[in-house]
Amino acid sequence: MIKKVTKGASTVLFPVPTVLVTSWLEGSAPNIITIAWTGILNSEPPVVYIGVRPEGRYSYRLIKESGEFVINMPSAEQVRVVDYCGVVTGREFNKFNETGLTPMPATQVKAPLIAECPVNIECRVRQEIPLGSHNVFLADVLAVHYNEDVLDENGRPDFNKISPYGYCMGEYRLLTEKIGSYGFSKRG
Repeated sequence: MIKKVTKGASTVLFPVPTVLVTSWLEGSAPNIITIAWTGILNSEPPVVYIGVRPEGRYSYRLIKESGEFVINMPSAEQVRVVDYCGVVTGREFNKFNETGLTPMPATQVKAPLIAECPVNIECRVRQEIPLGSHNVFLADVLAVHYNEDVLDENGRPDFNKISPYGYCMGEYRLLTEKIGSYGFSKRG
């Protein structure tokens, strides 16, 4: 018999993607914030979300006032930079200058892409929902960019080259080993 141990309510859904979100507001430098509360909400049209603390987060104001942002998916090799962008504030540091990351013009929004991140998702806020500690920005996906070197011969993302990772209760964990594919349980 399997025994269960009951704990109180907490944020234990894991892993969650670890991303760098860029934002920009006229009159300020572009900023980078590390986000782990993010995901897909809808396919047609493509809608994503990010959860941001409204208190004390410099990026919150930039996103709220501009109504747009870019989700930049880093590779595992960038984990130190990702962690750094999550522990320092854009009010005091220009994270692009501090990390050596390269801002690159987006095609649909004013917030920059991060050139070194293998995947970039341009987003326009459709709704903000206050939930408590975090406000959720629901956003329409306007464009997706891939670095050429992370695509396979068919133009599809190669996850071994992208080397995505997730956040698991205070730890960064790799997500690269394939254990199945959609529908494999019915194919025999």
